[in-house]
Amino acid sequence: MVLSFTVLVVAWRTPRYSTPGGRAVPLVQRLVDARWYRVALRVLGMVLFVFTAATAVFGENALTNPFFGIVYVWWWVGLIAASLLFGPVWRAISPVRTINAGLARLAGSDPEVGVREYPSWLGYWPAAIGLYSFVWLELVYRFSTELGSVRLWCALYVAVMLIGGAVFGNRFYERADPFEVYSTLVGKLSVWARHEGRLVVRSPLANLATVTVRPGLVAVVGVLFGSTAFDSFKESAWWITTTYRSDISGTVLDNVALLVFCLTAAGLFSLACAAVGIGTPLEGRVRRRDLPDLFAHSMVPIIAGYIFAHYLTLLVDIGTQTLARASDPFGEGWDILGTAGLEPSYWFSYHPTVLATVKVLAVVVGHVVAAVAAHDRALEVLPRRHQITGQLPLLAVMVVFTAGGLFLLFNA
Repeated sequence: MVLSFTVLVVAWRTPRYSTPGGRAVPLVQRLVDARWYRVALRVLGMVLFVFTAATAVFGENALTNPFFGIVYVWWWVGLIAASLLFGPVWRAISPVRTINAGLARLAGSDPEVGVREYPSWLGYWPAAIGLYSFVWLELVYRFSTELGSVRLWCALYVAVMLIGGAVFGNRFYERADPFEVYSTLVGKLSVWARHEGRLVVRSPLANLATVTVRPGLVAVVGVLFGSTAFDSFKESAWWITTTYRSDISGTVLDNVALLVFCLTAAGLFSLACAAVGIGTPLEGRVRRRDLPDLFAHSMVPIIAGYIFAHYLTLLVDIGTQTLARASDPFGEGWDILGTAGLEPSYWFSYHPTVLATVKVLAVVVGHVVAAVAAHDRALEVLPRRHQITGQLPLLAVMVVFTAGGLFLLFNA
């Protein structure tokens, strides 16, 4: 990180992504803009939704039910891989968007416009709360593997999304749907983007610079990074021993620890950004309290790299296992997808050196890309006299995140 920062200081002296463009890809645009293609994606999303709902309602209350793998692995972890490759995937296949559009059409209204304007001060805060509730369910709640508990969370998610869409229109999903916000943020690291209505291919760093700054953005990245760090921490021998020996309930300790990890991630980042100082952009002076939101996009590569490193084996092994179980969704001995015979290879378990190398590369590359994104934004936002020294607090926090992430990955 320090070496990359030194190279950036010497070789990167003017902002390069303040006006991102891109290379048009008209052939691909004709495909993705075709009505049949958009409808096919909506149908795919609804088929997955109906199938998942069926496993939730009619499936067995056991971990062999593919419902758990669909929610915890495909939806949560698989979404990041799909978004890195193809951009904001959830926006394209979201079943709640599709249902809302269908209801609006039946009512003769426009799904883009609700009955009220979405309050600008809310920003991404609903998404941050939704993300926290999901990681709480997965990592802390005592009954996270009970069918009723996960089914209830999903039902509440769908209900809140449909009510919000009916009231505020599709803008609600852009800012309040935890999975759409999550997918869109990670999708900024893909090469696909829209520029003046055209589909373009451009550098992921240029794409990342277009993250829309709104209230709650720091809370979103804090929850994403902090919860993943906590997931590594809770598997450590020290924490397991501590919770076992403590007179306080392990569930209570886990609740406190998850909250502390998320608040610490967001708090350290915010303090580092606030310590950067006050700059002078084109339109006027930047307030110190605005700096965390302006630099929050630089946390996205860190989050993507860390989540990929932490959940790689889960995605490959349990994801394969889920596909096999999905072929017999109700435990009746069926093989409707022809995948019931699939077995995880556990390849990484037999090649620990390769796994360790991939994890280190994912984390280090994520943090280097984050340093580049932060440096470019500093050149754009900060006055010349603060462009180098002003980045030092943020660099220090990124080094802490890098070292802490690697420590947790290999000491759990």
